[in-house]
Amino acid sequence: MTKRFGIDIDGTVTCPSALVPFINKGFGLNLTIADIKDYDLNKAVKVSEEKFSKWFIENEPIMYEESPLAEGADKILKQWQIDHELFFISARGSHLLENTKKWFSKQGLSYNHIELIGSHDKVSSAKHYQVDIFLEDKHDNAVMIHEECDIPVLLFNTPYNQDPIPKGVIRVNNWFEANHWVKNWLG
Repeated sequence: MTKRFGIDIDGTVTCPSALVPFINKGFGLNLTIADIKDYDLNKAVKVSEEKFSKWFIENEPIMYEESPLAEGADKILKQWQIDHELFFISARGSHLLENTKKWFSKQGLSYNHIELIGSHDKVSSAKHYQVDIFLEDKHDNAVMIHEECDIPVLLFNTPYNQDPIPKGVIRVNNWFEANHWVKNWLG
């Protein structure tokens, strides 16, 4: 039976540490993913919100175009696309759609739809596209999507999403664990 997957991009399809080298270069730091304890990257960088926001906006296109895939993401997504619909729903701004499509093409990834909503509130998009399951790395998004849409959400385990999770939000450490969970869920 075909299912519709809602899938976040950054930190889920891309490696969770993808932005760290850019941050290190931009701010003269030596951070690792283990140093990122909060989704708000500015807390690790420790500069004014205005300065960080300006830097982020200026560097966003190149960071997204050069972000590496999370290990196993390409293999698993290529398997899923055979029998399921893949809807990528991201907080990226819509002005980055061409950059995003270019990245997907470069990675050899197919999609049924890419939705760049420009905010972290993915609940309305998940409802609109009637996704059956969601894959995410942002803790509060995962919880809200599960609670509002009553669907399972796979939360990719990172140092920045360690708050407790309700039943129905399932922590996975990588794409291989996600695939294993999905196979069991599909029966």
